[in-house]
Amino acid sequence: MHYWSPSLDVDHEFEKLVNRMHPPRVTIDHITDKTSTLIKVDSANKRGSLLEVVQVLTDLNLLIKRAYISSDGGWFMDVFHVTDQYGNKLSENNVADRIQQSLGPRGCSFRSLRGSVGVQHSSENTTIELTGRDRPGLLSEIFAVLTDLKCNVVGSEIWTHNSRMASIVYITDDESGLPIDNPDRLAKIKHLLLSVLKGDLDRRGAQTAVSVESTHTQRRLHQLMYADRDYDTDEYDIVSDEPGGHKPVVTVENCVEKDYTVVNLRCVDRPKLLFDTVCTLTDMQYVVFHATIIAEGHEALQEFYIRHTDGCPISSEAERQRVIHCLEAAVKRRVSKGLRLELCGEDRVGLLSDVTRIFRENGLSVTRAEVTTRGSTAVNTFYVIDSSGNQVKSETIEAVRNAIGESVLKVNEDEALTCSTSSRQRQTGGFSLGNLFRNRSERFLYNLGLIRSCSEVA
Repeated sequence: MHYWSPSLDVDHEFEKLVNRMHPPRVTIDHITDKTSTLIKVDSANKRGSLLEVVQVLTDLNLLIKRAYISSDGGWFMDVFHVTDQYGNKLSENNVADRIQQSLGPRGCSFRSLRGSVGVQHSSENTTIELTGRDRPGLLSEIFAVLTDLKCNVVGSEIWTHNSRMASIVYITDDESGLPIDNPDRLAKIKHLLLSVLKGDLDRRGAQTAVSVESTHTQRRLHQLMYADRDYDTDEYDIVSDEPGGHKPVVTVENCVEKDYTVVNLRCVDRPKLLFDTVCTLTDMQYVVFHATIIAEGHEALQEFYIRHTDGCPISSEAERQRVIHCLEAAVKRRVSKGLRLELCGEDRVGLLSDVTRIFRENGLSVTRAEVTTRGSTAVNTFYVIDSSGNQVKSETIEAVRNAIGESVLKVNEDEALTCSTSSRQRQTGGFSLGNLFRNRSERFLYNLGLIRSCSEVA
């Protein structure tokens, strides 16, 4: 049965009935393990159960040190050894209730993430989803368009990988502070953003569509990048490993005796790693029947016993290679490349347009970003590299800090020193690739009629 078959709604209603009859049961064990808290989840088995549980644990900022997963048959049983983000056992007594409440109402939450790219609404803001080819200055162009269209960005997350970009941007009307729901205005926003995304370099093309469901931001980013085939490479893509040269190692073999495909992943451990890999297996229409996760040191080991949703193990070399490439992409998407800059200050309309313009004018390219608004305060994190792909020079950092304001921009000084030393060794005179892209971006925005001069955008 195809994942989006006509019988999906009937199956979904039946699974909701089963879930009401046999709701998830969550138990917490603080005694068995001296260094971590055990979270045990038992429930009726349904497609997506593992992703739901891992997503809830990830949203609670819990680190999964070990996990033992079994969902073969009609029952789903998981055991997770978790700590808080500081490596300590959990101290909150209500964590079981919080997990159980999160699992109960969600049902098959991943099914609501239909479509690819578009605009949707919530009670507080309008959500814009974007995918396209990454290039220096792209983020600056996007925020400049939104500012010109009287949109206030209240939150955003941007990922880049293999020369592709995916972003989810939450906006409100800058005058009323309410979501934007006027169809003509939304159509104009999408049209102009699509023009920016396509530019003159996107050979694969950007996409736009309208979605009516709410989403989980990072879950949706995985879907957008997977749909955009960021796991593919061509002569235009720049492929890089994790920091330090540690490339994820993925093996895929069939277990003939049990009729499973066994997937093994070994890579540097980091927060949310299991969430990222389970998202990808789910998007590829695989079901995890058994799994063992070990992440107690610098390295993480993950072993999955999977079948396709049609009940078959992997049957071809091409499919095996695709699983390998997609899991490698899942590991790398969230890896932050570049120098971390933290911006904290009074929020205002156009702030992100100004900040990213300053980045562009100083030859910086954003590889990842997290934008949040807490009350009247903007709390933003950017990872930046030189537009030519090199690390950032110390004089560039100082220029950016002077333009933005040292009181609101924080830089990791150890990283800055390393970047400065490396860049001086590679420094050459004359031609600046950053200026080339910057001028191209300015001309493009001029053609759209959105700016008079980059130096005048305020």
